[in-house]
Amino acid sequence: MASMQKRLQKELLALQNDPPPGMTLNEKSVQNTITQWIVDMEGATGTLYEGEKFQLLFKFSGRYPFDSPQVMFTGENIPVHPHVYSNGHICLSILTEDWSPALSVQSVCLSIISMLSSCKEKRRPPDNSFYVRTCNKNPKKTKWWYHDDTC
Repeated sequence: MASMQKRLQKELLALQNDPPPGMTLNEKSVQNTITQWIVDMEGATGTLYEGEKFQLLFKFSGRYPFDSPQVMFTGENIPVHPHVYSNGHICLSILTEDWSPALSVQSVCLSIISMLSSCKEKRRPPDNSFYVRTCNKNPKKTKWWYHDDTC
């Protein structure tokens, strides 16, 4: 547990001091706990999401960084994207099977920015309605099928 807290402290400082473009740590979210963060995000300039504001929720288990964080969009505005379900769950391999302890909150944020920025058409995943009705609240418990590298 101590190594997890030490790692999270280090990543928290990195996110506060050198956040990825368009990302800001919601300081209120870490006042009472270090295991749950909210990151405020703005859609990148020149993309379909320019000017839109989103929030990412990060939840860390006691096994972090060996276990990936639970990451999902939360709040009023969930991006309409082929890999983002209307409940905020994100289909992104580094959040599950391609996770590595070498990755960090910053690298996850950059991957999500990149995923949104490369999108050519705002639409939900084809199975959105069924998935949202039947999924676990924890997106990490989903057995994702990664079949599409494009938007």
